[in-house]
Amino acid sequence: MGLIVQKFGGTSVASLERIRNVAERVLKSYFKGHQVVVVLSAMAGETDRLIRLAHDLTRDPDPRELDVLMATGEQVSVALFAMAVKSMGVPACSLLGHQAKIVTDMIYGRARIVDVDTKRISSELKKGRVVAVAGFQGLDNEGDITTLGRGGSDTTAVALAAALKADVCEIYTDVPGVFTTDPNLVPNARKMAKVSYEEMLEMAALGAKVLETRSVEFAMKYKVPIHVRSSFSDEEGTYVVEKDASMEKVVVSGVAYHRNQARVTIKGVPDQPGLAAQIFGPISDAGLVVDVIVQDTSEDGLTDVTFTVVRPDLEKTLKIARETARRIGAKDVIGDPTLAKVGIVGVGMQNHAGVASKMFRTLAEHGINILLITTSEIKVSVVIDERYTELAVRALHEAFELESEPMEEA
Repeated sequence: MGLIVQKFGGTSVASLERIRNVAERVLKSYFKGHQVVVVLSAMAGETDRLIRLAHDLTRDPDPRELDVLMATGEQVSVALFAMAVKSMGVPACSLLGHQAKIVTDMIYGRARIVDVDTKRISSELKKGRVVAVAGFQGLDNEGDITTLGRGGSDTTAVALAAALKADVCEIYTDVPGVFTTDPNLVPNARKMAKVSYEEMLEMAALGAKVLETRSVEFAMKYKVPIHVRSSFSDEEGTYVVEKDASMEKVVVSGVAYHRNQARVTIKGVPDQPGLAAQIFGPISDAGLVVDVIVQDTSEDGLTDVTFTVVRPDLEKTLKIARETARRIGAKDVIGDPTLAKVGIVGVGMQNHAGVASKMFRTLAEHGINILLITTSEIKVSVVIDERYTELAVRALHEAFELESEPMEEA
């Protein structure tokens, strides 16, 4: 007997029939003697519908009230799920974020979990109940409802698994696991049996949609095993776990991409100490996340600073950047919303030379211009024109032979 946290996304609970199917799947674990905590997203399309309602009413919805509105989607899911489980003769209890005592910071729309009090959940489990927790939401120290941003239900599930010391966190989705790249772009992409936390974190940051970045951070910090698997079959999925020696033999594990990129360039910035803090401080204070940052060589005491953000944040970032540019005496601010990020990931890259050059050569052979480059020990990513995203992904997947058995170090 163990404790399992299971998370089901919006497509898994998109209809009453699917909610019943989820209940039946959960009860398979329950009848094996496991304690089960279930984290649910809103029904597919519901969060988008709620956001449209808000924007139909006002051009700039108040962030606090928008979180109150969006949190209702998960409330519907957990209530219907608990009803379904009870109708099958098993005790169940639905809990919203504040009832489950998921405490967050005060950044509406993309709050971060800072604490989880498991007393209520543990109490319900001891009573023999299946506990359904609304994903994507929490409560700040002022008592206000907050939401965790896109993919936040993954973060809820892993945070609960960590706090409850669960044996595993099962993430059920509409794909059967983690693939070497998006199988919608590359039909011969291969499902991986396991992937390290580090690799999954880099792939998620690059845009792989299977897991949300913060959920992987939680899992890596607290050593929570994640099992990514399909809601619609019983086949084994992909385990996200600590790296081992066999993983380090694989040079490149996967190719990931993110279309939704935008570039901001502040031109003619005075090359003086402290100006970088003046540029990025207000952006950070607004809760905006900057990815790649490049500063050109100084000429005549001036330099250009270029960085990327996700496309939905471009207008807000440009507004802040223009205010900062006027304050520091920069010449101009330019935005480009037509970019994508493509990257290769693999823990084996740490001990293998020539991987980056092979990537750059492959892109050049296909006529793809690299605009920006960023690297880590296990990742090389580039920013390119969005038009070439599919070509870049397919070319890199083929170049590193990811459709076949993993490429091992020579």
